Amino acid sequence: MTEESFPHRGGSAISTGLASLDYILQGGYAFNRVHLIEGEPGSGKTTLGLQFLLDGQSKGERCLYITLSESRDELVQVAETHGWDMHGIEIFELVPPELSLDVDREQSIVYSSDLELGETVRMVMDEVDRVAPSRIVFDSLSEIRLLAQGPLRFRRQLLALKHYFAQRHCTALFLDDLTQTNDDLSLHSLAHGVLRLEQIALPYGTERRRLRVYKMRARQFRGGFHDFVIRPGGLRIFPRLTAGAHPDEGYANRVATSGIAELDTLTGGGIDYGTSTLVIGPSGSGKTTLTMQYVITALGRNEHVFFVSFDETERVFMQRAAGLGMDVSEQANHGRFVFRQVDPAEISPGELTGLIRRQVEQHGATVVVLDSLSGYQHAMLEEKYLLLQMHEIVTYLNQQGVLTFLVLTQTGMIGTMQSPVDLTYLSDSVMLLRFFESDGDIRRAMSFLKRRTGPHETTLREFRIDQSGIRVGPKLSGFRGVLTGTPIFEGEERLLKKRSDD
Repeated sequence: MTEESFPHRGGSAISTGLASLDYILQGGYAFNRVHLIEGEPGSGKTTLGLQFLLDGQSKGERCLYITLSESRDELVQVAETHGWDMHGIEIFELVPPELSLDVDREQSIVYSSDLELGETVRMVMDEVDRVAPSRIVFDSLSEIRLLAQGPLRFRRQLLALKHYFAQRHCTALFLDDLTQTNDDLSLHSLAHGVLRLEQIALPYGTERRRLRVYKMRARQFRGGFHDFVIRPGGLRIFPRLTAGAHPDEGYANRVATSGIAELDTLTGGGIDYGTSTLVIGPSGSGKTTLTMQYVITALGRNEHVFFVSFDETERVFMQRAAGLGMDVSEQANHGRFVFRQVDPAEISPGELTGLIRRQVEQHGATVVVLDSLSGYQHAMLEEKYLLLQMHEIVTYLNQQGVLTFLVLTQTGMIGTMQSPVDLTYLSDSVMLLRFFESDGDIRRAMSFLKRRTGPHETTLREFRIDQSGIRVGPKLSGFRGVLTGTPIFEGEERLLKKRSDD
């Protein structure tokens, strides 16, 4: 081959076959270098290796898959389940002499590992000479480790393969299934880059998969754990959201009004875009309906809304919204209102973050609703990580100029309330809803406790929800202790009446 055959030089980036992984690695794998992909069986190493070769195949490069652990038929079957065509990718099904059932090839000398391992490595080199590939996947190192029968001989043979591949300008992935109990850090020192795939079995729900880059020489990669899933079509990786990587877009100051004059007066004229509002209260107090009031007015301005629900199915949500005079089915048909029902037992936090980013960056969502965070909390293993994750999501959405609503259900309905997690410090605005009783009738009250971007009304207002939507009354006077759920009447009663009594 001539120099023109190798457009990548000096360890420059070469695509992994996944745009998300290229983003994490700041360009991709290093050209003409060896990378170690490690993970327990079933973690997705083979699929990741095939996607790397398929990317090379699409670019007209020669690709070679060397397999010691899976047969050709198994690899082809894996590819077919993802809808991939393996035509043009060479598969070398290597059976070492020691593992072969061919009697003529079996060595009878007891200490024959040198010969058997050396012959296996020679077979690999001969195949590389024949195919002359630019991309190689070697699956897996466990069989080589068995043949070596010792760490020194194992490392020596891998070094020989590494230098051999480098001389022939090959970018190689070595797959290791971590059959050793202890991490073999000697492999980490040998490889130019190291990626580990993990799968975690939770007490309930589907397993969680995540990826971590341990090293990538001469590259400022994006560290930490990145969630991923294996679906038809291959791995889908969701890079960890880092708000600092998405600077402020410099959006124009805008205020979202609700369409209800009394509510806008309570909030100080409206809620600012680029801020997050926490709507908090007991179950059934009207948190979702109040949020939908802002959604309806945003849709009236031809904006794009992304609504994530952990608690309701789309059918029930649409039926309930229509019953309150907030029918959004037409906007949903035109793609301006996107409702996504999420099962916290089946989705990882990283996948949810990926859904939000896609709606904001690709579809231009200007309003995002998470209803409710009590459900989202179940998707997180520990509360402290929920707070960190929410901090990144909220900061990112604020920097994108998005109007964000976070709905949080408190435990209990009347009396003392408890919040499953404290998100008030993360939110720019806080709207508190409460039930209270008056003369044998259950009523609702709202208050606006916090607004970082400007003044707001510090009063309590009663509100009602009926088939026509939301009505907000004047300042609630004559009561003390409404927020406790057990108010005491001390003056003139000024309450909203039912429409049938008007």
